[in-house]
Amino acid sequence: MAEAPLIDIRNATIWRGKTRVFDELTLTIARHERVAILGPNGSGKTTLLKTINRELYPVEREGSWIRILGRERWNVWELRRHIGIVSQDLQQRYRPATTALEVVLSGFLSSIGVHGLLGERISDERIAAARGILEELGIAELGDTPLRAMSTGQQRRCLLGRALVHRPDTLILDEPTSGLDFAASFDYLARIRALARDGRNIIIVTHHLNEIPPEVGRVVVLDRGAIAADGPKASVLKPDLLSRVYGTRIAIAEIDGFYLAYPGHGDGSKT
Repeated sequence: MAEAPLIDIRNATIWRGKTRVFDELTLTIARHERVAILGPNGSGKTTLLKTINRELYPVEREGSWIRILGRERWNVWELRRHIGIVSQDLQQRYRPATTALEVVLSGFLSSIGVHGLLGERISDERIAAARGILEELGIAELGDTPLRAMSTGQQRRCLLGRALVHRPDTLILDEPTSGLDFAASFDYLARIRALARDGRNIIIVTHHLNEIPPEVGRVVVLDRGAIAADGPKASVLKPDLLSRVYGTRIAIAEIDGFYLAYPGHGDGSKT
């Protein structure tokens, strides 16, 4: 029997509030696949992410579904054992007084913070595991430090630790280097690449080409709630396509497996 895809979206109509973002969207992402979902603001990236995260649901109708690992319905705590999510939105929902250790531990509860539950629902074993993850991420010394006393890059690593507590096979990263300076961006991308090399599936949701590491082989481009392109990275990241989707002339350069965008000339091709 064939293995169920990681994500299987079929003819899905998805609303966000009073706005219909997707109409009959169909998208399949296999297990063990590394994919970037690319598009400008307003293209539907956040709605798609919230749908995969089970925060939004499609209109129910025959022949339409969204299945994660072959299932349409999930308990959120069970789903987190398979898929870890890191997003700037999630980071902003934490109180500034939350410590690094509490951020990571909250991953066991699929919650925002631990709300005084240390010593109650959180075992010594889990506390030790969380401290081990902080050490893996190079921030062990920040265990008792509140978020307000950290750099944005350190905060982002705490959120990555939160996603890793269940050792999920898949990580979904929403605009992973947003708000980070060069040093923090390069460090964070290096950690993502290491996780990919260790065998994890990586899905990156972004509007910046430089956030797509060489280990990602497939790119899906969204444009106003529709898939504008889907295929191997080298065939999708083309100046004419991206210029059309982003509404400005874009030139593309590829350096050591990374793709960079810069202002184009004429038809948007590299000169």
